[in-house]
Amino acid sequence: MRKPLGAALLALAIAGAGAAPAAAAPVDSADSFGKGVKAASVTSVANDTLAATAETLGQVLSPKAKAVNFAGTVALSNCSGSVVRFPASEDNDPALVMSNGHCLETGMPGPGEVVVDRASSRTFGLLNANGSRVATLRASKIAYGTMTDTDVSIYQLTTTYGQIKSSYGINALTVADTHPTAGTAITVASGYWKRLYSCNIDGFAYRLKEGDWTFKDSVRYTSACNTIGGTSGSPVIDQATNKVVAVNNTGNEDGQRCTVNNPCEVDESGNVTVRQGINYAQQTYQIPACFGVDNKLDLSASGCVLPKP
Repeated sequence: MRKPLGAALLALAIAGAGAAPAAAAPVDSADSFGKGVKAASVTSVANDTLAATAETLGQVLSPKAKAVNFAGTVALSNCSGSVVRFPASEDNDPALVMSNGHCLETGMPGPGEVVVDRASSRTFGLLNANGSRVATLRASKIAYGTMTDTDVSIYQLTTTYGQIKSSYGINALTVADTHPTAGTAITVASGYWKRLYSCNIDGFAYRLKEGDWTFKDSVRYTSACNTIGGTSGSPVIDQATNKVVAVNNTGNEDGQRCTVNNPCEVDESGNVTVRQGINYAQQTYQIPACFGVDNKLDLSASGCVLPKP
């Protein structure tokens, strides 16, 4: 929920950060919510860029983090994302891109709103392992999008997994179909910033309330994952399995209670906890059950618990 800043792009170029993120679309729903791109000072963005460069070099040199890189991640106009497949997906299936519901180009879905099978021609910059942009992928539709219970969007592409692999040598990231566990070492891979954040799953928020929206069973990071604007929609990758276990979406910036950009945790008894500076993601293990043969969405499938229109 952070606004794009033209000057920030100039600062990136001045700082020598490599390819700058694409300019934002005229209407970008992530402008004021979660980890979308937000207005910031030129100095702060330049500093973030320099820190990102140093962190990326550290990831390359660290044997522990070698397994996780940028291959399969994508950059959106205002957010991050990844090309994903499910355990039963096949190479000739149309490929899918996962990001946040609040990153949809059609605007943020309201509470209770679910977007299904809506035409889209949105483009995504596909990155290789080193974070270089190697292709532009195009959507044929928004297969699914919502900010109810979770914060996710799934785009269907005009290309298959096999075509992406044969043309660019990049495999899709697999979405795990089991609930992650506390303590798991994870990496949040941002295609927008070409930046990796490594930390652990600290635990899970029974309910995460942010403004008018409520998310269920959210992943809470340890403090090392200090994600910034533009990281919305980044895949959260289990370092041991290299599978996606969540999608990055928000964090409490100012210590406020349950407001936009300041989500609060609500437990089973209704007790509220505010954790300033802590960031969150939404679990994705429940998504594979909702996609069947040919990667077709089937919200009536056995085991599918995603909100329905």
